[in-house]
Order: sequence, then structure tokens, then C-alpha cells
Amino acid sequence: MAVLVNKNSKVIVQGITGSEGTFHAEQMIEYGTNVVGGVTPGKGGRTHLDRPVFNSVAQAVAETAADVSIIFVPPAFAADAIMEAAAAGIKVIICITEGIPVQDMVKAKAFIKEYDCTLVGPNCPGVITPGEAKVGIMPGFVFTSGRIGIVSKSGTLTYEAADQIVKAGLGISTAIGIGGDPIIGTPTKEAVEFLMNDSETDAIVMIGEIGGNYEALASEYIKSTGNKKPVVGFIAGQTAPKGRTMGHAGAIVGGEEDTAEAKMRIMASCGIHVVESPADIGTTMLKVLNS
Repeated sequence: MAVLVNKNSKVIVQGITGSEGTFHAEQMIEYGTNVVGGVTPGKGGRTHLDRPVFNSVAQAVAETAADVSIIFVPPAFAADAIMEAAAAGIKVIICITEGIPVQDMVKAKAFIKEYDCTLVGPNCPGVITPGEAKVGIMPGFVFTSGRIGIVSKSGTLTYEAADQIVKAGLGISTAIGIGGDPIIGTPTKEAVEFLMNDSETDAIVMIGEIGGNYEALASEYIKSTGNKKPVVGFIAGQTAPKGRTMGHAGAIVGGEEDTAEAKMRIMASCGIHVVESPADIGTTMLKVLNS
């Protein structure tokens, strides 16, 4: 069973008629993802990309039985879009939007706890199960089906890791881009847990970055499983200056444990195979699997 999304996922696109929603919905449909409709308030009743458009997520779910939603909604309205999807019964909510105010995400995260759903993002590239479903903005051609799972805070490094894995003669089971904001729906530990419990994943690539404690918590969890699946890890931001955000809102070195060096040390102590360059991800994974 694929993690989070698969060929049977019924996907709706919140913000489908906007330029980003249109572009990426088109790419997802081309990839073969089962996009069953879209939501744009005030534009219900139309069709867009040969898919029905609804005024609300509740209407979309009632008409299409959608269980996955991807959100391309401006930052000011994105938290509401997340909460609307959860309340309508969507099981997997993937929010691509960057720049959502932190206080909005605090509210949204507390709200969705009452519902049986998983939020990935915001400010993330999405989730892909190669050959089955691409729910996000990642370039599908980079990903080849296989048995290596990827969890990454960085979008571009997700694609780089996938490329390295494929060039090593391996492939990807599911890649989860968790997002780089301070408050996200699925932190590193939970995403790794999905892959640890997935029968179609043999090993995991875990890509983190400076700031926060997500990687430390994930590393402790991996150790607690008895390292039942090998994990190759990389931390971005090894030369980042202290106290300055680097690209992602959550990537800021606040204390000693937030540095790349500290995180790499913690990961290594928990049995993770840490690489210093993303260029070594594929070869290291191959070596680990063959050892």
C-alpha cells in the first residue's frame, strides 16, 4: 500500500482556476493522477481542464467522493482552505502555499486535530508515489518507481535525492516533501514513521536543514525502532550564519542544537548514515543496502 497517495486517490485542487492551480493541475493530470475536480468559490458549476469546479470542498466531496486535496490558495486564505478541507472529510490535505502567517497555521493545526486527516505542508512540494500519483509541484520525470522512501524539508533537495537514487540504479516508493515553515502538518518524525511502516519501502532518505528539532526527534524515533530500515541523512545549511533565516522560515539557528553540525552528530549517534553532500546520497544508499 502506497503512503498517503496512490492510483486510487481521488484528488481535488483548491484554487484550480488560478494560474498556479491550473499549471500544476494540468501537470498532475498529465502524470496520470486521478484529479476529479477543483474548488474556487464563486466559480462553481463551470468546468476547468475538463474537470468540474465547485464552490466548496463539501460540495466537491459530495459529488466526487474526493479523499485528497491539494491547495493552491493565496497565503491570506490558505489556513481557511486547510480547515475547510478537514471539515469536509478530506483524508490527506497537501498545502503548497508559501508565506502563511504563523498565527494562522497555529489555528489551522489545532482545528484539524479534531478530524481524521493528515496535513502535509504548507510551503512544500507535495507527495509523489511514482507511477501512481503525483500530488504536488515536483517534476515527475525525475522519479522512478522503487523501494526507497524520501522525507525532505527542501523541495529542490527532494528532486536531487530522487535523481541520485535513480542514478544509483534504485527507485522511489514515496517521496514526502514536508515543507520548511516553523509550523507544518507532518513533521519529519511522522513522515519517517509512515515510511518505516510501509511494506513497499526498504530504506529511507531523510533530508533536513538548520533550525528546529524535527530531525533530532526523527533520529530518536529511528533508533527506537532498532534501525529496522537503513536511513541515509543529509542536513542543509552547514555554512549558515547564526540568527539569520535561510530560505525557509523555519531555517534559523537559534541555539547550539539548531546547527547543521549538531544535527548531523545526533543523527550519526542514532545509527543514521550521514552524508556531507547531497551528491553522495545515491552512492551511500547503494553501499548501505549492499553491506
